[in-house]
Amino acid sequence: MSSDTNAIVVNNISKCYQVYNKPVQRLKQILFDKKVEHSERVERLHYNEFWALQDINFVLPRGETLGVVGKNGSGKSTLLQIIAGTLTPTTGAVEINGRVAALLELGAGFNNEFTGRENVYLNASLLGLSKEQVDNKLDDILSFADIGHFIDSAVRSYSSGMLVRLAFAIQAQLDPEILIVDEALAVGDAKFQAKCFNRLKKLKENGTSILFVSHATEQIVTHCDRAILLNEGLLLTEDKPKVVVNQYLDLLFGKNSKANNAKDTNASELTDDVLNSPTERVEWQDGLAYENRINYNPSEYRWGDKCAEIVDFVISQGSSLYPVILKSNADITFKFRVKYSQDIIRPIFGFAVKTKDGVTIYNTNTEIQDVPVIDFARAGQEMDIEVVMPVQLYQGDYFVSVGIASCDASGNVVPHDRRYDSIHITIEPTTDFIGLVDLGAKISCDAK
Repeated sequence: MSSDTNAIVVNNISKCYQVYNKPVQRLKQILFDKKVEHSERVERLHYNEFWALQDINFVLPRGETLGVVGKNGSGKSTLLQIIAGTLTPTTGAVEINGRVAALLELGAGFNNEFTGRENVYLNASLLGLSKEQVDNKLDDILSFADIGHFIDSAVRSYSSGMLVRLAFAIQAQLDPEILIVDEALAVGDAKFQAKCFNRLKKLKENGTSILFVSHATEQIVTHCDRAILLNEGLLLTEDKPKVVVNQYLDLLFGKNSKANNAKDTNASELTDDVLNSPTERVEWQDGLAYENRINYNPSEYRWGDKCAEIVDFVISQGSSLYPVILKSNADITFKFRVKYSQDIIRPIFGFAVKTKDGVTIYNTNTEIQDVPVIDFARAGQEMDIEVVMPVQLYQGDYFVSVGIASCDASGNVVPHDRRYDSIHITIEPTTDFIGLVDLGAKISCDAK
């Protein structure tokens, strides 16, 4: 691939670790290093092989942000360390086209006996910058870190928040061509995170390529152009952030792929015909009518073990059933019908509203609200659940997700029917505010 268009090219990367059950096995391996040949594979006698990564391939184009998601132990940090050059791959190669700055581990690259100011020069020299270049950027770095007089104290006295402030300020203010961020921003407070994401946005606009790892899925959806999903050392998916995040959530909550009968299409790809479909009056009816409703999104993402299913819904606002355009500052009522095919103890119903870009505006469930649904649902039983929500959203398109689940004896959540982005609603134009949600702020003035 051309270095003119790609900042990072990862080609068939694998990483294998030697795992010894006993210290004496490590000694035997050093002394004897016995090998047995078996049809192109080499088996070593004294250790087991653990493949942290296997055959990873992807590219990061210049000026784009690539998100990396995966459960703990999936190989994310190993991959980033190989790209940053602190680990050597067992097989494969990485092509880097540009100066790399990396936030891989809190305090990494700092000398605990040096002051913060001295560590600024130390880190910058590791990035290949001269003292004069650092002098020109020092005021910007110190202003961004905002740790006051502690900049002249030894970093061993810093809190985790102060460490990440200084580390991010150094890396981001030196205008790297490639920036790698591994969960570092999770340590900072909300104000600092907002400042960091504004800086990331500016770096990206200036052509910096960013590799971004986070367990916060909304950060991946909001800030990344594409994303990859790692699991047990394998690259499972590379796609648009929302598609990858949905599959990541599947892994977290133990989705059985055989139970998934839904489409995986991104909700934001709906056509104008679907978004502007005409309304009609449809009364509540028995049976599996969910997919026949006017507001139904055929590109929903659905999964679960189907021990309970959400089989129908009704939307109303005032006297209007299944309205395509919702009026602002008026309640909307959702009614959902749940059917149980197996006995379930204490079911939990969940409800969420997202933008069409996948940003969650509101998410709640019956456990959070301490609503007694039912202690024991029997197979064949049906139940209606009602949600009343004030319409305080800004004009535009939104998607409603619903789900029914329960907890097993160990307290783990068991998803029965999760219907992500399954209902499409549109809010009428409003001139009352700008943003996502009307928080009802009141402005007053007392002229003197």
